[in-house]
Amino acid sequence: MKSLNKKETWQIGLLDERHLPAALALSDQSLWNQNEHDWRRLLQSSPGGCFGAFSDGRLVGTVTTVVYGTQLAWLGMMLVDPAYRRRGLGTRLMESALAHLKRSGVVAVKLDATPAGKPLYETLGFRAEGPVERWEGEGQRRGEVKWPAWEERLLPSLYGFDRLAFGADRSNLLASLIADSPLTPLVALDAQEGLEGFALARPGRQAYYIGPLAARSSATALALFDEMLGRLPGERIYLDFNATGGSGVEVLAERGLVKQRNLTQMALGPESPAGISPLLFGLAGPESG
Repeated sequence: MKSLNKKETWQIGLLDERHLPAALALSDQSLWNQNEHDWRRLLQSSPGGCFGAFSDGRLVGTVTTVVYGTQLAWLGMMLVDPAYRRRGLGTRLMESALAHLKRSGVVAVKLDATPAGKPLYETLGFRAEGPVERWEGEGQRRGEVKWPAWEERLLPSLYGFDRLAFGADRSNLLASLIADSPLTPLVALDAQEGLEGFALARPGRQAYYIGPLAARSSATALALFDEMLGRLPGERIYLDFNATGGSGVEVLAERGLVKQRNLTQMALGPESPAGISPLLFGLAGPESG
């Protein structure tokens, strides 16, 4: 426990669903896109791995972990109330999360860092792996390509393709994203009905979020992206673009999108291709990779 002043103290504790309103208020304060479904997904998937900083019982900081087996974990939702910044809360939250992951036997840890958070992660031993860019735009009708209808029988293929593209098994995460979205998954199939790519999209607090989006080729990735834009006419959309992939950012600008901010994928532990594969066009979210 560390004093902020003579009357006020803070401590680190586990987050659970009782803290959902306060956690959502913190992310809203920073104008982040995660909604209640996103927060609930994180808390339910890692009941012992999400941490909060509490000042006199009030939630003033958070960090979450998502574990993909023992090979990889993703850190996210690193938030500190502006009134409590530069007082060590972020460091303590990160140390708590990393200690939990070490006890759990996780080998490699990754995150997507904002420019403001990057120096903190560097002091903890994280190294930069590749650029990620947040792009913002508006859904629009583009072309009349006939896409295959979504069928539940395609789920195992979708999970398998994502495992290939991302580098870890995210089946539970994908199942939750699909269940929480009014839009069915979009898939590209070859002549033998093998999966060539897929795209998901879901509503957020600020905009619809397109991702994850993965494909065997840039042409397929762009076709999937165009179809998702077409399914969201007039809606504000976000895409966290894997800038280490094969497509140049000019294809996003051509579609009327504007780059909102830069992120840096960072890693701690052994090298892993997870999250930076050229098969990945768009992330599932900064909180989950």
